[in-house]
Amino acid sequence: PHRETRASRTPALPSPASRGGAEFRSEDTDAPTSASRTPPSERGYDSRSQGTDPRRRSSDGGGPAPRVSFSFPVPRVSLTRGAVASPMSNGKLRSCDVYIGFHGQGAPLARFCRWLKAELELQGIAAFTADRARYSGAHSHEIADRIICSAAFGIVVVTTSGFLNPFVLEEIRFFAQKRNLVPILFDTRASDIAGLFDGKPEDKEGMEAFEGLMRCHELKLETDESSWRRCVSTAVTVLQSKLGRGTIAEKESEGTEGLPFPRNRHFIGREKELAEIEGMCFGCAGEVEDVECPGGSTMLNCVSSGVSDGGFADEDSDRVRTSSGRFGSLELHKCKRPVLEASVDPAIDLSAAKGIGLLKQRSKLRKSRFRCNSKDHGNGNVVCINGISGIGKTELALEFAYRYSQRYKMVLWIGGEARYLRQNILNLSGYLGLDISAEAEREHGRIRSFEEQELDAFQRVKRELFRDVPYLLIIDNLESERDWWEGKDLQDFIPRNTGASHVVVTTRLPHFMNLEPIHLPQLSFHDAMVLIKGKKKKDYPPEELEVLKKFDEQLGRVSFGLWLVGSLLSELMIDPGILLEAVERVSLNENMIVFCSGDDNLWQNNLFLIKVLVFCFALMDQVKGGSLALRMITVGSWLAPSPMSSTLLAAMASKLPTKANSIQLLSESLKAALLCGTHCFLQPQARKAEVESAHLLVKLGLARKTTQRPGCWIQFHPIVQLFGKISGSLAPASAAVSGVIRTGNMSIYSDHMWASAFLLFGFKSEPPVVQLKPVDLVLFIKKIALPLAVQAFMAFSRCGSALELLKVCTNILEDAEKSVASRIQDLKQGSLCWKKKLRTDNHVDEFVWHEMALLKATLLETRAKLLVRGGLFDSGEELCRTCISIRTVMLGHDHAQTLAAQETLAKVVRYRSKI
Repeated sequence: PHRETRASRTPALPSPASRGGAEFRSEDTDAPTSASRTPPSERGYDSRSQGTDPRRRSSDGGGPAPRVSFSFPVPRVSLTRGAVASPMSNGKLRSCDVYIGFHGQGAPLARFCRWLKAELELQGIAAFTADRARYSGAHSHEIADRIICSAAFGIVVVTTSGFLNPFVLEEIRFFAQKRNLVPILFDTRASDIAGLFDGKPEDKEGMEAFEGLMRCHELKLETDESSWRRCVSTAVTVLQSKLGRGTIAEKESEGTEGLPFPRNRHFIGREKELAEIEGMCFGCAGEVEDVECPGGSTMLNCVSSGVSDGGFADEDSDRVRTSSGRFGSLELHKCKRPVLEASVDPAIDLSAAKGIGLLKQRSKLRKSRFRCNSKDHGNGNVVCINGISGIGKTELALEFAYRYSQRYKMVLWIGGEARYLRQNILNLSGYLGLDISAEAEREHGRIRSFEEQELDAFQRVKRELFRDVPYLLIIDNLESERDWWEGKDLQDFIPRNTGASHVVVTTRLPHFMNLEPIHLPQLSFHDAMVLIKGKKKKDYPPEELEVLKKFDEQLGRVSFGLWLVGSLLSELMIDPGILLEAVERVSLNENMIVFCSGDDNLWQNNLFLIKVLVFCFALMDQVKGGSLALRMITVGSWLAPSPMSSTLLAAMASKLPTKANSIQLLSESLKAALLCGTHCFLQPQARKAEVESAHLLVKLGLARKTTQRPGCWIQFHPIVQLFGKISGSLAPASAAVSGVIRTGNMSIYSDHMWASAFLLFGFKSEPPVVQLKPVDLVLFIKKIALPLAVQAFMAFSRCGSALELLKVCTNILEDAEKSVASRIQDLKQGSLCWKKKLRTDNHVDEFVWHEMALLKATLLETRAKLLVRGGLFDSGEELCRTCISIRTVMLGHDHAQTLAAQETLAKVVRYRSKI
């Protein structure tokens, strides 16, 4: 409880925020400075000054014992009192709800405290974080002390190495006496801390702090690197309840909702690369830290927010770094060039105290794991993994995400394919809880341009993603650093300083953001042999091991090829020699070789991998029940590189003739050897045919299961998807578009709807691949293209893309309308006998032409409404008048649709006059 005293009526000096030289957060403090403040030399400590006692001060050869109270001008707050007097009673001082204190070396501890502070502030709980042992300025200590006394609750993050620090002991005793202590044991246990006092019964302050720590058993939390997220969530929930802020019920999650695939249980090798990525993201033992002074300026070895005034990480943030053995001066006006004090962290006498936990911690940090010896790859917050197709880049990123998911609030995964990257980035708003939909037309008395609206949507995602709350963003298979739609650089979205978040990019590009990528080499021979043996890890005799070595050599030790062969061996249950003979008998079509060599260097240098894929395709074509699987993979290759449901794949495959994709490359004599074990991996038809076919593709290693949606969803490997396109004709592309029309669902198939639009319309300089009949074209635009454009504009502020799609639809529709009208005219001018024969077709064409004209009017009206949102009134008015003319001719003046278009035109005119 706080008691008001006469000191609270003392006129306050200007707030620290008004002082020149450093900026202070308003919620931190508004306390005056003190002329009688204890000098910083008396607040420090040095393990070398008074024997082996680490808690004595380093002041002129042996000053007084460590202080046991917070110093203020009047009155002096003592830890021995039952009630605590507040030096000030203004609102700003009481605005800090939670104080977070810690002391220790290493970036993980500071990262955890920053995360905890950011999560509390997200819930409306004002928090302040400090490592007071690293403060050297009197004013900095003054502010921290006042915040401690005004805080409603105190969180002390306790480590074994930092528990005996005088400031940590002081904070624990103070908050424990007020009964508002929330201790968090960080990478330690209560028994490890108790071991520090063995043989030292005279350490009354330490024992008192330890007893206060144990009394908080209801609020005490423990965490290590495998439970950071759980601990932060629990701490926030407890403080919300204690402060009466109202706990928002959220489901307990593992933070991997954004990952599209389950964890690979057969992941092998890559420990060196994983350790290197870990070292770049989290640092290693003895790494430097970023800190901030109580005023908010970035300083040495204390908690740094890494957040600019705009609310997101700024690449120009003033950061200073120092080694973790010393701390720097926090005097005001010295934030950019701190003066290093001649003080070191207190050493713990392990000979007297059995610091078992500390020994374990230091032993753990001393493990090299290649971290400190790794190459400098530029920005540690952005990691680029480079390698050829199929080498295992995606698997490495996926394993890193699952292994270190607890260190992030959430893991987010997006595809880096050029056409879909822009939408994939905006889709992150759903996971981040953002609303980036198109706002009202006016902003401060003016209409924002489309460029401003799109930029604002990206900036909102960027601000939320790159700040003190840690997220892991994985961009898989990045094709280009520039946006396919606008040509903008990806660096505009990913800043140099990503705050607490990390970005992992997998790509075949040689360079990314001027960073030196981690080039992924081939697997070691031992790991390659484990991978090629498949899921069952069968022990083969020496002669069969030699055959596996031949597979390894001819595949170039590409991880995808090794896994493919291992899957065939496991599912077919045949010897490697028989499989090698069957694959070597496969003959390739010359046209296929030409297509493959011109598309990717992988095909040109690895024709044996093409033979393995042809063998898999032919296997499905010959096996009972495998024909549907082959058709599913052939049509699915033309859609977006994202998960597909078995329902969608079956709908597309049903539009493809059964023999349209058969690959007749195997001789009759080979079929007996080919089918010698195929019955073993085909299970009885206990489920639907499309589900069984999807599982067959997964078993053969051609696809993998996805976890983001319920039901049977799979995603093809990029190599398989590329091979499926070049191995067949254009008939599967038409079947894919027809299947999307049949099962189009905006909420789950938006990527594939865009892919079908690319196939049908073509964008920029790319020609269309598919041509539909007029009636199917009308159906596609009405059911797929028009809703897709409206959703892109309204829900994701993709103004340019939406308008471009509507414009292309209008142009295609006009050409088709002219073609149908010309056909109708020809039929009317033909002979009487010909007219009677084609009378039915004439009626159909007239109906289609009528629908085309009305659909064109709808497209024009929709474009007009969207153009007005960007201030293009002239263009919108022109399109509205054209729409009215069409509907007047087709429907009449008094029709509801004509009147609606007239009302739209009236609104455009009125709105323009107001603006």
